[in-house]
Amino acid sequence: MTAKTKYLALLRGINVGGKNKVPMAGLKGMLEDIGLTEVSTYIQSGNAMFRSNLAAGTLARRIEQTLTTAFRLDDELVKVLVVRRGELQAVIDNRPEGFGDQPDRYHSDAIFLIDIDRDEAFAVFKPREGVDKVWPGNGVIYSQRLSAERTRSRLSSIVASPLYKSMTIRSWQTTLKLLELMAEK
Repeated sequence: MTAKTKYLALLRGINVGGKNKVPMAGLKGMLEDIGLTEVSTYIQSGNAMFRSNLAAGTLARRIEQTLTTAFRLDDELVKVLVVRRGELQAVIDNRPEGFGDQPDRYHSDAIFLIDIDRDEAFAVFKPREGVDKVWPGNGVIYSQRLSAERTRSRLSSIVASPLYKSMTIRSWQTTLKLLELMAEK
């Protein structure tokens, strides 16, 4: 029997603003029910780690379909991105120089792209000079906001774009923690 691949699923559109509520214990059980092993979750924003022999794309579709049925969610909002540990490691290793290094001064996010071209996604970002900085990455947009000026940030303007449905945001600290958790298992 071949060793199963370790994956991270990033769920978009759950447990946000009191909508699309999914308890993490229920999510864990659902993932186990569809045949995933060594399942664990991290915080309420929709992060699950597991092992499987299936391909990432197959897993993402299966999780999306089962999730929206099992929890009666608005499937217009819910999307799933499944990545291998090495892909998450590359997001961290390929960050812009200094990105995430000053958490007391800047709020930094990794905006993961789901079935969307990086350049197309990057075009919707309109950073405010002196407040926001954004950089394109491989399957991710790196976004940084000056913490003292967060209310002036234009990051929230991407919500109005139809492309926003193909993005899921994780704070840089959460992104680092997810990689640490994947390494532990």
